Amino acid sequence: MPRPRQALLTRDRIVTTALALIDADGLGALSTRRLAAALGVQGPSLYNHFATKGAILDAVADSVTATVDVSAFGRCDWYEALRHWARSYRAALAAHPNIVPYLAQGPGRRPAALAMADAVYGGLVGAGWPPARATHIGAALRYFVAGSALGSFARGFVEDPALYTGHPHLSQAHRLAGHQHSVDEGAFTLGLDALLHGLHAEYERTVAPLERAAAPE
Repeated sequence: MPRPRQALLTRDRIVTTALALIDADGLGALSTRRLAAALGVQGPSLYNHFATKGAILDAVADSVTATVDVSAFGRCDWYEALRHWARSYRAALAAHPNIVPYLAQGPGRRPAALAMADAVYGGLVGAGWPPARATHIGAALRYFVAGSALGSFARGFVEDPALYTGHPHLSQAHRLAGHQHSVDEGAFTLGLDALLHGLHAEYERTVAPLERAAAPE
């Protein structure tokens, strides 16, 4: 009886499987041995496609970054472009929170990450922001988005009313987890709006004081 044909091992298949393992069990759980077993191959087969485990992680991280939409830069006003980018970026990271600590290290040599940084920086400089300020803005938004994607604020509170006895200002904290989406989404929206309004005021004060651009909604 002929043996069943083994699925072709490709870079995309390795990346997809590695991401699934990280999503399920965390970044620290990924090893080349476990990844090879999940793919139904021997460990050395992976090295025909990636030289190191680090290269696999880079490819996994870049596959997540590649889903972020930066198309608004050059098409919308800079603050609306930032809003669109921040929301798309958060959605991509929130779908794969276990890879966020690796992504937070910076773009390194990853093509999609470098392309995203270039689009954001270029869009801000093209709008008149000084290069140093454009760098600060990109960093500030990245800190905010990455932090929001690492976990749920609402889910951090235990659903046990007795736990909050003696903490009068937390008498309703046990209800937060039951409203995870509204709490976390509301917090992200509030923070993003505050950042954008502050940046808009800074732009008018330092970059284009004579140009009354419409304030972000």
